[in-house]
Amino acid sequence: MPYSTKQQQAILNCLEARPDEPMSAADLTADLRRSGHPVGLATVYRQMEKLEAAGRVHKVNTEEGAYFQYCSHTEGDGTQDCLLLKCESCGRILHLDCTQLQPLYEHLLREHHFTVDHRRTLFSGLCEECAKKEREHGDK
Repeated sequence: MPYSTKQQQAILNCLEARPDEPMSAADLTADLRRSGHPVGLATVYRQMEKLEAAGRVHKVNTEEGAYFQYCSHTEGDGTQDCLLLKCESCGRILHLDCTQLQPLYEHLLREHHFTVDHRRTLFSGLCEECAKKEREHGDK
């Protein structure tokens, strides 16, 4: 990202401090105000669009609305691809830098003429902790 404003940096710092916690624009606005960065909700949305376009954050659309999460896999130019894994139990979103799905993406393109948008692909399931709890609960 060639140019970064103080607001963008404050937003990015707020998200980076919570790498596994997706945040809504309203949550971000409240956190920023509490930390001494008075910013409006519309400004947060505008900055989030720019940060998402630059590959610095992921936008995750849910039934409850849009959430944003810092992307730790971004190289300087924002081109690093990663996968998002969302736990259906606790809601945590994990970033995964994994090249194992590349053959699937190539198959989808070649055979089905479909290009996967890595930045918006979200896999749902259970994280390790929630899967363990579910197994333990099921054994009782």
